[in-house]
Amino acid sequence: MEYAEVFREEAVELLEELESGLLELEKDPKDLKLVGRVFRAMHTIKGSGAMFGFDDIANFTHHVETALDLVREGTVPVSKELIDLTLNSRDHISALLAAATGGEAADPERGREIIAALQAITSGASGKSGKSEIKKAPAAEEKTEGKLTHYRIHLQPEKVFFDDGGDVEQILGELRKFGECTVFIHQAADESAEDAESVWEILLTTKHDENSVRDVFIFAESSCKVVITPLAQEGKSDFLEHRKLGEILVARGEIDQDDLLKVLSAQKPLGEMLVDAHLVSRTKVEAALAEQNLVNKQIAVKSGKGVDSIRVASDKLDRLINLVGEMVVTQARLTDVSALLGDMPALVEPVEEVERLTTELRDCVLNIRMLPIGTTFSKFRRLVRDLSAELGKEVQMETEGAETELDKNVIDQLGDPLVHLIRNCLDHGIEKPEVRIAAGKPAQGTIKLAASHSGANVVIEVSDDGRGLDVAQIKQKGIEKGLIKVDEEISDLDILNIIFAPGLSTATEVTSVSGRGVGMDVVKNTIEDLKGSVHISKSVPGQGTTIMIMLPLTLAIIDGLLVKVSNTHFVLPLGQVEECVELSQDDIDHFHGRHVLSVRDQLVPYVRLRDFFEIGGERPELEQMVIVHNNGLRNGLVLDDVIGEHQTVLKSLGWAYRNAAGLSGATILGNGEVALIIDVPRVIKCAQQEEAALTEKVH
Repeated sequence: MEYAEVFREEAVELLEELESGLLELEKDPKDLKLVGRVFRAMHTIKGSGAMFGFDDIANFTHHVETALDLVREGTVPVSKELIDLTLNSRDHISALLAAATGGEAADPERGREIIAALQAITSGASGKSGKSEIKKAPAAEEKTEGKLTHYRIHLQPEKVFFDDGGDVEQILGELRKFGECTVFIHQAADESAEDAESVWEILLTTKHDENSVRDVFIFAESSCKVVITPLAQEGKSDFLEHRKLGEILVARGEIDQDDLLKVLSAQKPLGEMLVDAHLVSRTKVEAALAEQNLVNKQIAVKSGKGVDSIRVASDKLDRLINLVGEMVVTQARLTDVSALLGDMPALVEPVEEVERLTTELRDCVLNIRMLPIGTTFSKFRRLVRDLSAELGKEVQMETEGAETELDKNVIDQLGDPLVHLIRNCLDHGIEKPEVRIAAGKPAQGTIKLAASHSGANVVIEVSDDGRGLDVAQIKQKGIEKGLIKVDEEISDLDILNIIFAPGLSTATEVTSVSGRGVGMDVVKNTIEDLKGSVHISKSVPGQGTTIMIMLPLTLAIIDGLLVKVSNTHFVLPLGQVEECVELSQDDIDHFHGRHVLSVRDQLVPYVRLRDFFEIGGERPELEQMVIVHNNGLRNGLVLDDVIGEHQTVLKSLGWAYRNAAGLSGATILGNGEVALIIDVPRVIKCAQQEEAALTEKVH
């Protein structure tokens, strides 16, 4: 991976961290920990930008870092103006980053305006004698800045580091800015002379904490082995204790204790003896001696922290998941073959073991692609902050279930629908402060994002405590658009869900935020493309509205219900299935032109898959009906036979069938046959439209 791409990916994460820290700092402007977190993110972007040749980013970020440094010192107070400017700086850095990696050029005038505004704040504060009061972190969590700390750094770049333009000297230059730096270079012990990679052993004495030191290597970790070991800190009880050379080399792993004891029987200086015995190189001994002289103490050397995460290209992960999917299909075929061969104990046990391991591997691989939805939720705090200010409203955002995990591919496509819903909550739902106070409500409104697991699905609720939806107004709009009839009997909940129809808007005026009737239908289409559903679950006048989104955990491999119509196999997503009931000729009934079945005193409308997909053959006397939930409502799908649960690997349809109504993909069964995966919401929607059209013709 080229360093420009590595820098871009890391910088995007740092910018998200920066934005999150700034929004928290706005709520608690005296928290020193938050100030340090924001400063470190900005400092890392600046240092790494300079290291990899992103000079525009480094130069601009330097000015912002200077202002934040004054905040750390207590010279400049945290104000709304400073937060606004730093957030604008974050946006400008993002634009510079996009321009540097092939995007649209950033506006240089915008950057100059931000710098001038920052300089006005810092120059105004520099003449003041007083310092702002900043709350210190608890003593146990205080940073070590201000105390000298010694670090041993092992840096071993791989060949790709240099191929992509990496420069160790630039890294060393950053470290030298931190304090006194002693460098030794030697050959990696596990490499042949012709393929040897150089290793840099660095001894650093600095007042900076370990996180700041690690940040210097943040963009090099993917192609360098980096081990940072704190050796001693000024003021600790063992700071001045002596440490022997042999102990240092053993702790480093350069020699083992047995070798050391053998050599100690000689009378030469220990370092000379180890070199003569060809157990360690002279440069390594010199490096260890320098450490001994520098540290001059005896503590247990902490081993460098192992890498607990690695960055993997998403296409590689997709390839792995596809291979696991093929393995699942092959395992299903193996199980079918085993069943055909009959009672063969020697075969049954290994087949069951393969099935168990395949299931475990599937779950493990799919879990790799799972991300906490909180990473998406946190991005909306800035949207709520800026948009509420633009609309003259006071709004806070709350989250619940941020740790709930969802497939990365689903999360990536979930952002736009949630933006639409949040903007609607802010514009149409939450009232202005004076209106809320007059209604006996707090001046500040609340938007809440909540996520939770429900079987094989994730439920996301977007709610507000605003004015609620006006059922009468929505019904009138629906009549005007021809979506419902004047005398049609329809529940309030069904009326509310008309807002997802294209072009329908209840806004009395068009604003820069919403009101053009574009958005809610896009939300529904996007969610349905993700094999999910969205509906209004609750709306109370004067109290607020809740919108519920239900999404599958993953789009790669799902648990399905295998069913059959004539000789055609179908798969229904098991997460949408509620129950299965029998349907005889005597049970058939009609209600307002729709086929319905009474199930425990509740009328359930149903669709015959045989008729919907135009499959020939005679219907059996006793049909099966699978009841599914869709947009909060129950519907039935009538078919010939229910075969059972099936572990389903989703395959996309060929271009000729991609637009086939009611199908979302296909899968291969254990016997090699193809089963079609039913898109439940689309089947029900199309069937309802056909029934409505037929009813219209009759009348």
